[in-house]
Amino acid sequence: MSVNVSKAEAKNLFIAAGCNRIVNNVSWGASDLVSFGSQNAVAIFCPKSAQILTTLPGHKAVVNCTHWLPSNKFAFKAKHLERHYLLSGDADGTMILWELSVADTKWRHVLQLPQSHRKGVTCIAAFMVSQSDAIFASSSSDGTVCVWDFVLPTTSGGECKITCLETLIVGSRPMVTLSLAQLPGNEGLIALAMGGLDNKIYLYCGKRTGKFVRACEVKGHTDWIRSLDFSLPIFSGESESILLVSSSQDKGIRIWKLTLRGSLADAEGTHKRGEISLASYIEGPVFVASSFSYQISLESLLIGHEDWVYSVQWQPPSAVAEEAVGFYQPQSILSASMDKTMMIWQPERKTGIWMNVVTVGELSHCALGFYGGHWSPDAGSILAHGFGGEFHKWKNVGVSSDNWQPQKVPSGHFAVVTDICWARCGEYILSVSHDQTTRIFSPWHNQDPQSNEDSWHEIARPQVHGHDINCATIIQGKGNHRFVSGADEKVGRVFEAPLSFLKTLHHATSEQSSFPEDFQADVHVLGANMSALGLSQKPIYVNATHEVHDNPGNDGLDTLESVPDAVPVALTEPPIEDQLAWHTLWPESHKLYGHGNELFSLCCDHEGKLVASSCKAQSATVADIWLWQVGSWKAVGRLQSHSLTVTQMEFSHDDSLLLAVSRDRQFSVFKINRGGMDEVDYNLMERREAHKRIIWTCSWNPFGHEFATGSRDKTVKIWGVEKASTVQQLLTLPPFNSSVNALSWVGLDRQRNHGILAVGMETGLLQIWSLHVERGDDSISTPSVTAALIIRLDPFMCHVSAVNRLAWKNREKNENCRSLQLASCGADNCVRLYEITVD
Repeated sequence: MSVNVSKAEAKNLFIAAGCNRIVNNVSWGASDLVSFGSQNAVAIFCPKSAQILTTLPGHKAVVNCTHWLPSNKFAFKAKHLERHYLLSGDADGTMILWELSVADTKWRHVLQLPQSHRKGVTCIAAFMVSQSDAIFASSSSDGTVCVWDFVLPTTSGGECKITCLETLIVGSRPMVTLSLAQLPGNEGLIALAMGGLDNKIYLYCGKRTGKFVRACEVKGHTDWIRSLDFSLPIFSGESESILLVSSSQDKGIRIWKLTLRGSLADAEGTHKRGEISLASYIEGPVFVASSFSYQISLESLLIGHEDWVYSVQWQPPSAVAEEAVGFYQPQSILSASMDKTMMIWQPERKTGIWMNVVTVGELSHCALGFYGGHWSPDAGSILAHGFGGEFHKWKNVGVSSDNWQPQKVPSGHFAVVTDICWARCGEYILSVSHDQTTRIFSPWHNQDPQSNEDSWHEIARPQVHGHDINCATIIQGKGNHRFVSGADEKVGRVFEAPLSFLKTLHHATSEQSSFPEDFQADVHVLGANMSALGLSQKPIYVNATHEVHDNPGNDGLDTLESVPDAVPVALTEPPIEDQLAWHTLWPESHKLYGHGNELFSLCCDHEGKLVASSCKAQSATVADIWLWQVGSWKAVGRLQSHSLTVTQMEFSHDDSLLLAVSRDRQFSVFKINRGGMDEVDYNLMERREAHKRIIWTCSWNPFGHEFATGSRDKTVKIWGVEKASTVQQLLTLPPFNSSVNALSWVGLDRQRNHGILAVGMETGLLQIWSLHVERGDDSISTPSVTAALIIRLDPFMCHVSAVNRLAWKNREKNENCRSLQLASCGADNCVRLYEITVD
């Protein structure tokens, strides 16, 4: 019998991902898109919509750096480009070139550069010589710097030509920052500045044909060099010069001036200024390139940051039609530091002294500073990425004077996302991660007036923990929103939604949620506070008075123990990072003690009365599954069957059976009978060795007692529970190309017992299968299952590392609806949401 699915389509609805916590990881291109590395993927986000558009698969190691061609610096040259290019480098030394077609926003993997670095790429910097020609450099922790020539195709579909001009050996102290420029007065000469794990800036010069030689060393900083950026030429009178800004771990920023002294034939052409002013520079080394000599001098020293300055960047030049050169380089620098601030520096008009004119920052106590700061191409916005894998964006909304206001940005986990589950009525997705946070993502109604679709955003961070979080389950049934999470500790923790979250969710969905407003009167907790040195989150009550504690011995200085109080409020628009990190916590209501090792898996029944939990186990004595009663949170059962870690559990849809799969290659089916108030009877109905390797995942048929298991042996098997309480194998799907890590079965048509099975693999790829279960007229005959592959998702839509969990949104009452939503999470730090349409 054929499975009746004539057509099926998959669409990406939402991607959440955190930024790799690496310095040169982010780039804002002339395309007005931002690229960043998220684990092994290159992610692209649109600053205007605050949505991640896509992720690019191809790297097999963590992405260290990305760089647009053209970048924001050359946006004035890129007004009418049909294609933009992106370079990315990873921790294995691999670099990949990507192409974006502007017309249809389609991405293409162009080529992988010849392997020239043996270790991780630390920085990529580029200079656009013309619209069709660029030169770029890459540095690596193997102590090499490579200079490349890049010829862009002039016609659609043309080939890109990349050649390695030279490989420079820089020694045992690798370079971590690079910048390229054309030397003043000679467009054929390229200057390459590099800095790294000592306190000197090294300047190399060479022609476009290759052969770069070290011209000089620039000394001044007292610690490692962290960032360098050349300005485009600045014209003052007859002379032409370029400026180089450098930042260091010595907390200082220095501006160096590089001026053409003249040709060697005109030795007497150099002259010194007679007058000395505050803006006068300290003369530094003179170097010779080709037949020209150049003077480097210290223009200014900028002191203002209180910690390492990781990034400095000149404001992008603006296009000026009347200028002969076609651009104007503003005298403005953006710096980002580990002191949690970004600053904009500009010279005073009268004295020329460089001053800090704007300071923006992250005031939350859980932030640990910024790894980089970036201008938008039009210089109207600035973007920072930080220690917590998060972005911060400010936009200048002032008319007559500067007024930088925080803006929405994408957010997500910055470590492996281990588990994901839907709210009982599908209002939001809850995810947990090894970044020690629990996050809630929800559609926010009418955020984009031009689009009919709601855009998804992170709306709360209910748990910020001290241990990696491995699993979570949302309590089904009536009442307030609750969830249980399990981390690398022996305790399960129960959380209950505070009033501030309920009101925020009501704003987001702008419709009657599953917990209406008249019930909100029974919720007396407004939010939660994180204790300074503990793991529990304490409730803040609605009627509590805000007390200010005097601490005379503290003298107003922060200490490790002084944690500010959260201010939970109902949010009327998607929150920014500062609000999420501190003010959206949920109070912890109970702890579940019993397991002997770290928790690994959790699940809840469909009535919301029982929660099952398992922990990491290497022996049968600790591999028990514990049953907890929702409400009283008493342990009401210990189910013994397995000898190693139980990897996943799931209750059948009538809650009469509990299925568990384990590392010991076996599955178990338990019969669950509820007696009186606190009584739960259970017995092991069947245990069977089902696969040749670890069983990672399982899922029940929503319309019956059939279930699927997926294993590291690359197979998915379908089983059926007989009336006689025995389990029969019904079908084995064709072998997959890699380990099957996640399964989720959703019903389509109850009358025909027709459903859809989502399969997630270790490679990150996803497949959607149609399953039709046909039962005989009598209750004795074994049902038959027909399966067909209906969608093999494009790799550009999939995860780039192992899929850890799949979850279908609960079906509406209208079961004929053919549009389904599938959430997934994986080891690539991503939470993804797909819309699957079947006809």
